[in-house]
Amino acid sequence: MTPVLEARGLGKRYGRRHALTDCDLSIPQGRVIGLVGPNGAGKSTLLQLACGLIKPSSGTITVLGERPGTDAAQLAKVGFVAQDTPVYAALSVADHLKMGARLNPGWDDRLAQRRLAQIGLDPDQRAGRLSGGQRAQLALTVAVAKRPELLIFDEPAAALDPLARRGFLENLIEFIADLGASAILSSHALSDVQRVCDHLIVLTDSRVQIAGDVAQLLADHRRFTGRRTDFEAMPPGSRIVHIDHTPAGSSAIVRAGQAPPTGPWHVEDLDLETLVLAYMTREAGR
Repeated sequence: MTPVLEARGLGKRYGRRHALTDCDLSIPQGRVIGLVGPNGAGKSTLLQLACGLIKPSSGTITVLGERPGTDAAQLAKVGFVAQDTPVYAALSVADHLKMGARLNPGWDDRLAQRRLAQIGLDPDQRAGRLSGGQRAQLALTVAVAKRPELLIFDEPAAALDPLARRGFLENLIEFIADLGASAILSSHALSDVQRVCDHLIVLTDSRVQIAGDVAQLLADHRRFTGRRTDFEAMPPGSRIVHIDHTPAGSSAIVRAGQAPPTGPWHVEDLDLETLVLAYMTREAGR
């Protein structure tokens, strides 16, 4: 099956600044992908490349087997909700749906109208008078009513309160299931990623640090605790991602595979937040 997104040696440079460097990815279809990393890591750059909004400086990227933004047919396969959930303040909710219908040949007006009724949006209301949560829901409705094969979200819930965020994520998952689509969700909120995503990409300092199915990544990593001297020689096949030393002992996040090696350590499973922070902290400390 054609990967939903594939990148080989992908790079983007603005003058002397590298926004993305030597990015290699192959993401299977049917996944909900969490894209995480600190500010300036390259997340938005990767998403803009995937949408065809910008062109790479080096390497290649394909989305659903094609170069992004090549023609109207390829653009119709991708729905994008940017960080500020952009809507047109002077247009009504109904105007947004009319515009979506004109721009997208596969537009599903019944889905869009059903969605407006479900969330209680007044079609005559101007978008500029909607709350942040309502604007996010309108942007989501426009994105999914084109019935894309891939939905891309760049921090869509960043400015929402906890209740609006929960509603947005619930609707996002509902739409993905109804459409049978794949989705990429960029978010600083690791709790959101843990809740809805089954595939993970960690970007720091313009490079991919780790990528793969969440369940497999968690199975491959453990927390090892013990004496400092216990970590001087790790068994073959094990790699320390990040380690903290204290007078009382040491604690390390280790990529050890599904059968961690026996030794003088205490071994514990990880949650997703601990795994992500280990890779982000490692890069920040270099």
